Amino acid sequence: MRPITERDIRTCFVNCSKGEATRLGLPRDFADLPWDDLDFLGWRDPGAPERAYLVAERDGRLVGIALRVTSGASRSFTARSMCSLCLTTHTGGGVALMTARRTGEAGRQGNTVGQYLCADLACSLYVRGRKDAAGGAAVEESLGVAEKVTRTEDNLRTFLDKVRGS
Repeated sequence: MRPITERDIRTCFVNCSKGEATRLGLPRDFADLPWDDLDFLGWRDPGAPERAYLVAERDGRLVGIALRVTSGASRSFTARSMCSLCLTTHTGGGVALMTARRTGEAGRQGNTVGQYLCADLACSLYVRGRKDAAGGAAVEESLGVAEKVTRTEDNLRTFLDKVRGS
């Protein structure tokens, strides 16, 4: 992902108001992000952990979506869950159900799209082996890093299209 600015972030959201985008909290480590290792920028709001944000390039422009982190029943520390974007498995609370309000009329009617995602939205780092998943033991795959990146990007594109109603 190419480096982006705070202004880029605040002006690219498609499923929240301009006021909400202006008030959102940026990642704590924004100045030090490993842009070359990111396929998208995803983070939990430091001031409101039930909110998360995802910014990605789609069709040559940035698209940001606001997410709500659904608090569910606490998970067993031995149960494994899988992220629907990068297919990384985690134990405990390493995966969370996140919902995004759809754009347009569907969103105004309260329709949302939900996905199970890495709770810290660090999919790009997990895929590249730059970060270890909660619970340690990774599922063996025969795919190389480039193929995992492509799969993650395809899954992200599908999710963004569902949110945008495309």
